[in-house]
Parts: sequence; structure tokens; C-alpha cells
Amino acid sequence: MRILITGGAGFIGSHVSEQLLRLGHDVAIVDELNDYYSPDLKRANLAAVRDIGNVAFHQQDICDRDAMFRIVEEYRPESIIHLAARAGVRPSLEQPFLYEQVNVHGTLVMLEAARRAGVRKFVFASSSSVYGISSSVPFTEDDPLHQPISPYAATKIAGEKLCFTYSHLYKLPVTALRFFTVYGPRQRPDLAIRKFTELIEQGRPISAFGDGASGRDYTFIADIVQGVLSALFHDCTFEVFNLGNSHPITLTEMIRVIEDVVGKKATVQWLDAQPGDVPITYADISKAKKLLGYQPATSFAAGIAEFVEWYRRVQHVAA
Repeated sequence: MRILITGGAGFIGSHVSEQLLRLGHDVAIVDELNDYYSPDLKRANLAAVRDIGNVAFHQQDICDRDAMFRIVEEYRPESIIHLAARAGVRPSLEQPFLYEQVNVHGTLVMLEAARRAGVRKFVFASSSSVYGISSSVPFTEDDPLHQPISPYAATKIAGEKLCFTYSHLYKLPVTALRFFTVYGPRQRPDLAIRKFTELIEQGRPISAFGDGASGRDYTFIADIVQGVLSALFHDCTFEVFNLGNSHPITLTEMIRVIEDVVGKKATVQWLDAQPGDVPITYADISKAKKLLGYQPATSFAAGIAEFVEWYRRVQHVAA
């Protein structure tokens, strides 16, 4: 299958690209290589992908309509996996217009490019953030999305709605995947697990927000990749799936597990909770299990051990 992956040089995208290449698919990647975090890290991800197989790469902004139409028209993908986005809750409070432009306009560009080229499947990366301050847990795909509490969350809801519109109007098969706090090798440097690991390794204090009771449904990258590929080959008109681990981990527990794996105690500076942060994310994955055969297999402790092993190897090479 010919598959175009936007954001393919990123954390999740590079892992998805690798697995598709291993399975013998023809892969093209679009990535802007922006400076949200170091472009050198994304280039390293690309190099790892290319170690697996040949991949066409286009350094391009998904918001550039003419360029994206041309790329999709020339490549003629059978499927598009749309992972490119401005990520992160807190930065979206500081740059809401940028998040709206990339996550909403950029998604519309990709949907229209898919429609024009006759793409047969569109997979959209959504987020657990869409559930906002839902009063009921675990979160199910049928929950109303009335209380997003960050611009990032609102843009992901808008992206899902655009996907439904294109599926309804143009019979474009779409699957939207709500990712729950993905972690593992190549994790972005701005995310807590990577930041905490680095600081604890160096014997420096970490800053933790709230009282330690907030929970996140941490989901290991290999499990997410399995879910994305299952969604890619799932026959549907429009479906939404949670991809989580369904076992929330509190902030206090997350720090303890990292301490255990690293072998050092953390010095924690507790700060007030941040605007935009939800108290808990918790996925009901029964729908994904039933329809996609999705079955997360990595415990949090095992995932952290694999992440720390990767982190130490990369830091050793960099040194």
C-alpha cells in the first residue's frame, strides 16, 4: 500500500513509518521539521526510519495548500495517516492562533487533498484532551465533548468534526484516534517523562504541578503503533477510537517508577496546578479491543525501563 504520513519525523510518526516499512509498504513522509523542539532530533528520527527502508521525504508545511495538493497528487497515496500537529496543552495557551492554523486549517488542507486524490483511507490523530473536564471516567468515545479547557483540545475537536464532514459529504473513510499520553523511545523532550528522567539522572530538582494525585493514562509507543496500523486497515465510513492503556498512573507514582528504574531519588519542587491541565485521563478501550483487536501489552514499569535504556544509549552516543 502507498501511505503518506504527515508528521512522520516526529515521535509517533517515525515509529509508525518504521513499522509500515517493515511490513513492506511504500511510505512517504511530510514533515515541516519546525522548531517546537530541536529539528536535529527529528532528523535523527528520519535517519532511523531510513535505516529500515527507502522513504520519500518532503519538508513541507501542511498549511501550504498548493504544495500539499501537489505532493498528494504526485504521490497518489492510497491512505493518509495525518499525525502532523502543534502538540501540547500549555503552549497552546500562549499561541492559540498558531494552534488553530496548524491543527484546524492544516487538517482541512489534508482532507481536501485526500478528497481530490481519491484517497481510500484517512487516519486522524486526535487526543484524549478532547474530553476536557469530563466528570465521568473512564472516557468513552460517546461522551459529549462540551468542556475542552485548552485551545489544543478545542482544535482537536474541530479536526474530528472536519473529518466527519468529509466522510459524510464525500464518502472518505476516516478513523480518528484519541491518543492517551504516549511515551517511549524518541519521546519529545518537552514531555514530563523525558524531562524527569534527564533531571533525575543529573541529580537536579524536578518541578511537579499540583498535589501529585493527577492521573494520566500512559500508553507505550509500541501499543500505539499497533493501534494505528489496525485502524489503517479497519473498514469503516467514520469511527472514533480511544487508544490508551486503561490504567491511569498518578504523578506521584510516575515519579516513583522513574526513580526505581534510574536508581536515584528525585528532589521534587511542588508547584501550583497549571491552567489547561485536566485532573485525569482514563481510556475506555473496549471499542478498540472489539473492532480493532487493540490490546495494549506494555506495563508502565516495563515501558519506563525501555525508555530509560534508550535514553541512556542516546545520551551516551551524543556525549
